[in-house]
Amino acid sequence: MLSTMTESTGIDPEDTKIITLARSARARNGVPEGAAVRDETGRTYVAGTVALDSLKLSALRTAVAMAVASGARSLEAAAVVTEAGAPAEADRAAVADLGGPDTPVLLAAPDGTLKSTTPAGPPA
Repeated sequence: MLSTMTESTGIDPEDTKIITLARSARARNGVPEGAAVRDETGRTYVAGTVALDSLKLSALRTAVAMAVASGARSLEAAAVVTEAGAPAEADRAAVADLGGPDTPVLLAAPDGTLKSTTPAGPPA
């Protein structure tokens, strides 16, 4: 997908979109995290934290699972909205499993402000 940055934020509009979707999922469901991923065709998958007695998944792992279950073959980007200071290692691993180690994982604050962008793969 062609990447163009917006002058006001310095963030690709497609990345802004998945941050907005993740933020909306977090707010709508009243959960600690919201996440969204974009697959190789540009489709997005949005999820919130799953916290059942029998099943606990982060928002990002849930979004990756939704993408896989829907037939996605790869990921272009992932975003998580959380108060945490960094994406969890298990979340990055799930993104890397589907998208590869260079897939960007965007970490945003609850207000949607981008805090960091890191590759899904382990640090070099």
